[in-house]
Amino acid sequence: MDTDLLIVGGGPAGCAAAVMAASVGMRSVLIESGDSLCGALRRIPVVRNVLTVANGPDLAAAIEADLERCDLCRVELGRRATLVDAFDDRVEVTFEPVEPVVATGSVVATGSMEAASSHRPGGSRLTAPYVVVATGVGPLAPEDAGWLGGVAGRALPQLWEADPAAIDDRTVLVLGADRPLGTVARAHPELRARFVVAHPPEDAYKTEEIRRDPRVGLVAVRRLELGPASAPVTAEVETVEGERRTLTADLAFLNLGSAPAPPAGAVATAPSGYCPPGSQHPRVFTAGDLRSVRFQRIATAMGSGGEAALGAYYASRGLPTETGGPTLTDDVGVGPPGRTGGG
Repeated sequence: MDTDLLIVGGGPAGCAAAVMAASVGMRSVLIESGDSLCGALRRIPVVRNVLTVANGPDLAAAIEADLERCDLCRVELGRRATLVDAFDDRVEVTFEPVEPVVATGSVVATGSMEAASSHRPGGSRLTAPYVVVATGVGPLAPEDAGWLGGVAGRALPQLWEADPAAIDDRTVLVLGADRPLGTVARAHPELRARFVVAHPPEDAYKTEEIRRDPRVGLVAVRRLELGPASAPVTAEVETVEGERRTLTADLAFLNLGSAPAPPAGAVATAPSGYCPPGSQHPRVFTAGDLRSVRFQRIATAMGSGGEAALGAYYASRGLPTETGGPTLTDDVGVGPPGRTGGG
């Protein structure tokens, strides 16, 4: 065995799993495809639902500092886990470099562990008794949004990539009501932009935090068809009430939500594509946004990462791993696969 616990994903859930594992004496190797830990957190300018922090970059820096002090965890950056295999006595994770790895910075902390497996070429494999999979979610492709048409061949930017100066005093068509809209609105209260937000009815629960913002106009639609790629931006919509309208804006951005991104192999998925903890192989634990549509928050991700590491610890000692609470299973009534909210 290379270590006591493998952790796939270096966001808040994976990092929390590493810290929790170390606190109970378990060695771990954390595999992260990005060039830094908590990359998504660094793009969140305002955080209001996590104790002690006010923005994503500060939280990411604090988490990274905790991992640097974690002697029992080795962090492998720039490596993507492509396959998780689970057996009666072990798990194996196959990974490969995302790009040529620079020697400096490829290992954040080595502690007392041997690094024999960390610099092998692509297709390397690590083995441990248990794995925590916390790969989170990735942007939902517009082609996967059944209510949205006219997007083929269009290079529409994500809302969280928007330059505030470029949208100030403009009318912005936002395709989808995912939570980055609330983040943008909270982070830039001075913006005079008007956001016309077209969203399917099953995403209505995501709009609560921004529906009182006077800059936001919500349009629940059954179908939206983007017009030609020209200025101004136009879209023909059928609302949930059956009304047909034309929406006009200066700019358009995607804000559709995310889809789960588990590695191939032993990670069990529900019909929605999510990976509920209660459906996994006894040696596989899932954590973070990968688990469920409705529990995608930074704080719950960190808690689930710690819980997953404790589950592996108790399992290694032959103790029950159930928490006694409800199992995070596939969400019911939230529409087609993949529509999620983060934050």
